[in-house]
Amino acid sequence: MKKILILSTALSTLGFAAHADITVMSWGGAYGEAQTEAFVKPFIAATGKPTIMVDSDNPAPAIKAMVEAGNVTVDVASVEYADAIRLCDEGVLEPIDPATLPAGADGTAAMDDFLPGAVTECGVSTDIWSNVFAYDTTVFPEGPTTVADFFDLEKFPGKRGLKKGAKAVLELALMGDGVPASEVYAVLSTPEGVDRAFAKLDTIKSEVVWWEAGSQAPQLLADGEVVMTTAYNGRIFAAAANEGKPFSIVWDGQIYENEMFVVPKGAPNTADALEFIAFATSTEGLRASAQQISYGPARKSSMAEEIIFKDGKTVMAPHLPTAPENMGNALETSSEFWVDHDAELNERFQAWLSQ
Repeated sequence: MKKILILSTALSTLGFAAHADITVMSWGGAYGEAQTEAFVKPFIAATGKPTIMVDSDNPAPAIKAMVEAGNVTVDVASVEYADAIRLCDEGVLEPIDPATLPAGADGTAAMDDFLPGAVTECGVSTDIWSNVFAYDTTVFPEGPTTVADFFDLEKFPGKRGLKKGAKAVLELALMGDGVPASEVYAVLSTPEGVDRAFAKLDTIKSEVVWWEAGSQAPQLLADGEVVMTTAYNGRIFAAAANEGKPFSIVWDGQIYENEMFVVPKGAPNTADALEFIAFATSTEGLRASAQQISYGPARKSSMAEEIIFKDGKTVMAPHLPTAPENMGNALETSSEFWVDHDAELNERFQAWLSQ
């Protein structure tokens, strides 16, 4: 169920009409809160344009359904990189002209300032986030420390949390079975590689608790329903930093990618949507986001100075997916692979679940 977060204080303070001109759909939880603080509230203050945030477990299928039904109520959506590519190819998204994106704070042209791949035909990166796994340090004070440990029920007994879907789960399984990050997609592109991934998942299937919304993963860990879980790294950082939860991230085998802002075809306020994206993905906007949650900025200029968490003391660099010490066995999600194989592998995944 989607819940609507209306920035009523900002709207009432500025004396706007009851309806919002710009609707931004994101993932809710700590992530949605970070985007509200870093992007939405400053945008309202700077432009005087009322804006609301709506939450979804996955904005991509939601906006696709709207476009296909001819009833689009969202102006901007936050989607995964592969979905941005696929929906653009399917004609579901408006193109974004890179010339509309502001130069970096140091004057560097936008396309030179953004990291490679951060700007596509229909999307602009909001951050670089990661699928990791995390554990409760009160249960395992000495570890786990490697992706293989996630699958070691003898050394680390207890329930595992996993996102219910093929993407990132199959890659994790192969790395847990000893495949180096650099070879994962070559292996997964073969029938034998797919079989190998599912065989590895078979070894823990009886101990898996499945989650779907990003907020569920840290909650499963906090409630003691699992002893370790895959999760979005920012959710685990937020639980530890904001709530004092005894959680630790294992960066070995992390699977990282760009999150993208896109505009659905037929959005009610396309021009305002593009203005919002340009504002949010500026040097200052992306830097402000990294002060709210531990996802890496997609602009070089946003990282030119040390980034401090909103608590005023925590240096963010060690907590970002892009920190050199966290990239030792890191895998960049292949959007090309998932655009080509998403349907077939999720069909296989659903069949495997029912076995």
